[in-house]
Amino acid sequence: MAGSELHMFAEQHRSDWVRLRTLVVLRWFAISGQIIAILVAARIYNLEIEIGSAALIIGSAVIANLFSSSLYPENKRLSERETMMMLIFDVVQLGLLLFLTGGLNNPFALLILAPVTIAATVLKLRSMIVVGVIAIALISIIARVHIPLVTSSGEILTLPPVFQLGFWVSLVIGVVFLAIYARQVTTEMHTMREALVATQLALAREQKLTDLGGVVAAAAHELGTPLATIKLVSAELMEELDDMPDQREDAALIRQQADRCREILHSMGRAGKDDLHLRTAPLETVVREAAEPHLSRGKQVLFDIAPKGSDDHSQPVITRRPEIIHGLRNLIQNAVDFSEQRVEIDVNWSDDEISVQIADDGPGFPQSVIGRIGDPFVRRRRVSLDGSRRPGYEGMGLGLFIAKTLLERSGARISFTNGRRHGRSGWAGQATGGAIVSVNWPRVVVDNHHAQAGKPLGKNQPITS
Repeated sequence: MAGSELHMFAEQHRSDWVRLRTLVVLRWFAISGQIIAILVAARIYNLEIEIGSAALIIGSAVIANLFSSSLYPENKRLSERETMMMLIFDVVQLGLLLFLTGGLNNPFALLILAPVTIAATVLKLRSMIVVGVIAIALISIIARVHIPLVTSSGEILTLPPVFQLGFWVSLVIGVVFLAIYARQVTTEMHTMREALVATQLALAREQKLTDLGGVVAAAAHELGTPLATIKLVSAELMEELDDMPDQREDAALIRQQADRCREILHSMGRAGKDDLHLRTAPLETVVREAAEPHLSRGKQVLFDIAPKGSDDHSQPVITRRPEIIHGLRNLIQNAVDFSEQRVEIDVNWSDDEISVQIADDGPGFPQSVIGRIGDPFVRRRRVSLDGSRRPGYEGMGLGLFIAKTLLERSGARISFTNGRRHGRSGWAGQATGGAIVSVNWPRVVVDNHHAQAGKPLGKNQPITS
């Protein structure tokens, strides 16, 4: 599933994650608190409260809970409309109860923020606005129209007008602020989770491709000797068929080698061998493997492979980790997509560090998002330009997020910058610019060749699923 499709799917089914039982349990807690508050106010503080009307309003919530629990199974997932209606019911029920108990003079008016906060975390924007508007409307109504709280001596409990106005303003601001804050935090959490799922899928796919490549290479390695023998004997038979006295022996040898090939294929069919020689490769080989799918896309991809401040000019031999290959491949793809004519890939190493720098001659990263590159689903303002370079590409930033996450998982540090149009010359002496991505690893993290030098690799192990 593409990144944009994954994001849209999650947004459309956001409320489907809420179980009916969760809202029912929360409502039971609210009902219990309302009953206790009414009893304490009436019995201990001797406030004159419309007990009958209050009991009727609280009873409606009890009936709604019992009805929901009996009609639907506990594991039912609520739809967008069902969740919105339940939260609207809670807002209205609490508003009516506050109307009977002093309006905004009741300190428990603060609880009206709870349904709005829940709506901000689980509902789509339109439904959340509906719940918020209803909450603000009820707050405004009960601030002006309500049954006052009266003590047994006839004293009316009311706040000074300036405090009532301040409480109303604070509740309205609280509804708006909590809705925006809770929604923003929840949206970022969901976005990060969706992006991490896409990253895991990409890594799993790359791992399978790497394993498949190991199996194919191991097959070629294993079958090389018997196939060469078959070819040699067949050639000899064709040349000396009439004069060959040992024809039967050669035919037997051909049959023997064919049987051997069959046994090897049968063994590979049960479990491919993870060739230990393929676990590591020279740094240049790994980078070229990552770039290979994008070398024939009409853009010039130039490589510069050279040591940098290292006494050892031999190229590092690094582990062929799927996250390194897939991460570099995504970065190279992005550079090729947005380049004008060419992409430069500089591969350098020192005694302590290995670095890969990918630069293109395109327009570079947009200044509006350069500080947020690597976050999932980053919206670009340069939609028309992105669309012309990448038909069907919505600029969600998921590819860069996957690349950044995978490479950081391998121990790399990544930086995103823009080159200068002037003052930086390419290999052909032309001014270059565009985006520059630098990936740097501590050499000890990816280059374990020296630590393993002189040690036997051991026996190839079957690939287990």
